[in-house]
Amino acid sequence: MARKKDSYYFDTFVELVDYSCQAANLLNQIMNNYKAEELPEKMKEMHAIEHSGDEARHIMVKKLAKEFITPIEREDIMALTDAIDNVTDSIEDVVMRMYMYNVKSIRPQAIKMTEIIVKCCNSLKTALSEFINFRKSPDLHQLIIEVNQLEEEGDRLFTEATRDLYCNCNDCKEIAGWDMTFHYLEKCCDACEDVADAIENVIMKNS
Repeated sequence: MARKKDSYYFDTFVELVDYSCQAANLLNQIMNNYKAEELPEKMKEMHAIEHSGDEARHIMVKKLAKEFITPIEREDIMALTDAIDNVTDSIEDVVMRMYMYNVKSIRPQAIKMTEIIVKCCNSLKTALSEFINFRKSPDLHQLIIEVNQLEEEGDRLFTEATRDLYCNCNDCKEIAGWDMTFHYLEKCCDACEDVADAIENVIMKNS
């Protein structure tokens, strides 16, 4: 168990990934109850979540700059923090692309990919809640594997979604818009795997 005074960074990791979970849940709501005319307001909601995550990150970085001793190496704290931040940013990027490309309706594969993103974020939150005990946790390794498996499922869905788009859609604007939107959905899965990899790197360096 880490000393109590060392728990700040681990608690902040959980706080940051909670913003990722909020963003994923909002994206899931948007996808499942899609109304194109509501997208500008949903973008504001999403940006508020992303901005809150940025503020929490800035507070942590400011504290880190003044610390002499940290529970894990500084570069690992920053790598993990930036990886989590990238998850939230990537989810916001999906909504921005849907607005930019004037998406009128939701393709079913997008809903499935969003469900994967929600599962990834929830698994990361569980993993980061365990992270303070990373030297002894019996569950952390399995949670990392779970995120990796979800990312692979996301890749599979991305491939099938893109093929279906080009095989069955004849609207050039819709193809262009969804091609990029699917790409950004897949980037969310990649970003989640990057967090899992960052956690694993810390475990390996400290084993």
